[in-house]
Amino acid sequence: MNMAVNTLFLIPGEVGGSETYLCETLLAMAREHPAVRLMLVTNRENDHWLRDRLGGYTQCTFHLLPIRATNRFLRISAEQIWLPWLLRKLKPDGLWSPGYTMPCWAPCRQVVTMLDMQYRTHPDDLTRLARLMTHVLVKMAARRADRILTISEFAKQEIIRYTACSPDRITVTHLGVDNAFAECADPGHKSGTTIHDPQPTTHNHQPYILAVANSYPHKNLHRLVEAFALLLDRIPHRLILVGQRRLGEPQLARALAKVPAERIERLAHLSRPALITCYQSADLFVLPSLYEGFGLPVLEAMMAGVPVVTTRAGSIPEVGGDAVVYADGREVADLADQMGAVLAWSPAERQARIAAARQHAARFTWSATAQATLNGWQQSIL
Repeated sequence: MNMAVNTLFLIPGEVGGSETYLCETLLAMAREHPAVRLMLVTNRENDHWLRDRLGGYTQCTFHLLPIRATNRFLRISAEQIWLPWLLRKLKPDGLWSPGYTMPCWAPCRQVVTMLDMQYRTHPDDLTRLARLMTHVLVKMAARRADRILTISEFAKQEIIRYTACSPDRITVTHLGVDNAFAECADPGHKSGTTIHDPQPTTHNHQPYILAVANSYPHKNLHRLVEAFALLLDRIPHRLILVGQRRLGEPQLARALAKVPAERIERLAHLSRPALITCYQSADLFVLPSLYEGFGLPVLEAMMAGVPVVTTRAGSIPEVGGDAVVYADGREVADLADQMGAVLAWSPAERQARIAAARQHAARFTWSATAQATLNGWQQSIL
């Protein structure tokens, strides 16, 4: 099978979990399905990034369209005009567009991934123009794609609800988690090592609570900070927030202003090894999100051996099962109570819960994601 892959949406370090999804799925596909030829259509921002990760696989080829995805209008124009022209030359069996949108027409079968319907349920995460453009392109993709891939049963039901797409045209491909999150990056990391970041921030051996999320409104980080403020006199921890600044910053800034600066640390981005160490060194991981198409950080934290407090929003119960602690994300007091309760676990209870959570997380693998993706491609072509 020859499959073209539309990576024009990808700006490394900017698109959150969809970056991990694309890269890890392609790596597993290249590693475990060498008969599948992958023709990656790249942009100026991601061409070298993808070549660094996949260039060692002979079945992967790279085809640069000289545009920058930061120019949204130019990226969409290239996807609709230049990409079909390139596909005429490449002659693939199909095109996979893993970033919600795809060409209106292509000279081959088309598969599109819609990670969720967040733009419909939480429109305040996007500007008005971006929301309108996304709506038009997603509706078109839902009508014209030969198959739609999505990452949870919850997201599948959301797609059916908002696009009226037939369930028979949708394949669920749960995401995976790398075993590297369970491998001790530093034998002494539980003894209070610092976070090793390529751009070091303040080093502090104080214990901490971790959240990994860009500050979109639906990520609900302001309520996490408010809950943390209720615990300040009861715990010695800092709160570390890892993620880019997004449209939820005004609310988050108001909450942060009420917490002593020395108890908060913000990191825009961490390298993968640094992120793994950051997870493993935390006493608690919290994802207070009000909507998730999957909730990959929950899996990463469980695999890293960190207790998780999260919400029942979206797909999170599908991912976390009984291995995490749930709180009401809209109730600051409940969020604080659950965080405090987990931090008060005895060492024996903590270890038992961590072991059960890691066993649960290990069921989600990128190999399974790649196989389910391949099955979806084959269904679209046959």
